[in-house]
Amino acid sequence: MWQERVRVVLPLALLNIFVLVAGVVVRDIVVSRPPEPTPRPLTVAEVGTEQSGVDDASIDSERLAELLDDRMTDSGGGEGLAAYVADAQTGDPLYGRDADDAAVPASTTKIATGVAVLAAVGPDERIDTTVVRGERDDEVILVGQGDPTLTETRDPGAYPRLPALEELAEDTARRLQADGVDTVDIGYDDSAFTGSDTGPGWQPNYVTEGSVAPVHALMIDTGRLDRDERYGERAADPPLAAAEAFARQLEAAGLTVRGDPTEREAAEGAETLAQASSAPISALVEIMMTESENNVAEALAFQVALARGGEASFADAGPALEETLAELGVDGLRLSDGSGLSVNNRISPTALVELLLLASDPERAELAPTVTGLPVAHFNGTLSDRYSPQSEAAEGAGWVHAKTGTLSGVSTLAGIAADADGRLRAFAFMDNDPAATGSRLDALAATLVECQC
Repeated sequence: MWQERVRVVLPLALLNIFVLVAGVVVRDIVVSRPPEPTPRPLTVAEVGTEQSGVDDASIDSERLAELLDDRMTDSGGGEGLAAYVADAQTGDPLYGRDADDAAVPASTTKIATGVAVLAAVGPDERIDTTVVRGERDDEVILVGQGDPTLTETRDPGAYPRLPALEELAEDTARRLQADGVDTVDIGYDDSAFTGSDTGPGWQPNYVTEGSVAPVHALMIDTGRLDRDERYGERAADPPLAAAEAFARQLEAAGLTVRGDPTEREAAEGAETLAQASSAPISALVEIMMTESENNVAEALAFQVALARGGEASFADAGPALEETLAELGVDGLRLSDGSGLSVNNRISPTALVELLLLASDPERAELAPTVTGLPVAHFNGTLSDRYSPQSEAAEGAGWVHAKTGTLSGVSTLAGIAADADGRLRAFAFMDNDPAATGSRLDALAATLVECQC
């Protein structure tokens, strides 16, 4: 259960950034393992919910501001650079630079999506994919409800465990064979999502370059043709690709499939032959955060729209996210999608930090996967190749947990870092400038780690 994981992981995440020492493992979010950094140990590695023996009155925000300003000047940061830093325990502001000015957030939008879906839908909910009987006994329809992590064949060693068409096919074949059916026609139903299958403000090359697949209620492997290739080609027609994979698995399960799959809507109340459920929403949020998976982000945003009584569409998802976050006390966001690919999105550094503080609040433990899913500097996810020993941000390796964001002319970084005395800082650095680079923001986050203030 996610509650048990929160009790174990959240105190570590909030008090000592998971305390990385020899042989460190970031529980449940490790996907890739580059050479691990050897960070210095914290002065205090105590698990609890109180600040680790540090006197809050000793915090020197002026010294922190001086170091950050110097680093920004040295990096050549221009007018497009904005920032906000707060004490992660108290929420007290420590540094601001145009902190309330909304900027293009790129993939740090996923912080907003994570908090919103966990609040509106809940961490334990799952997204189902079903197989129902068609108009005839020998007709089956594969029905997608919005789980982009559905895969073709099972992987028992994967975390989290993902639903597989292989299992759906085996269950379907058993049911049909018990009825004396050994040959079937296949239909597929993708009607759960409505409207455009690409987001407003998206560049056409996002789909062709493999950053995202067209957004559909039925797809496998987030649309990837090769599920193990992070930026590989994605299916132009994800529902058809899923249906064709289902046909292969039905054949492997002993049925004969007539012809090619065809798109058709399942009848209301159709008999369910098989069902597979996604990992819990909490695990999907962690996948989205760690790997910056865009199709998972859009699927989760659409779930927020459905939870608020709207349609699973871009038109309803943006307002649903904004309304949910406003109810949590975070205002001033403008969202057109859940992934951050849209250049129409606007979030301020202050709002990003407020979201991180919400997700870090022990009283809002249901929001914790937004934090536990943050990539770890030079360790996993989208930060695995950043903060290397050769970089200007090497001090942040292991100590910075942050969501990255990159678009043309946009670089953002928001997360939590521990300073030299074990204090935790929640931060957001946003650079909307043609010369924006992730390395510039990495250096700023590393400053939070180095600072003895």
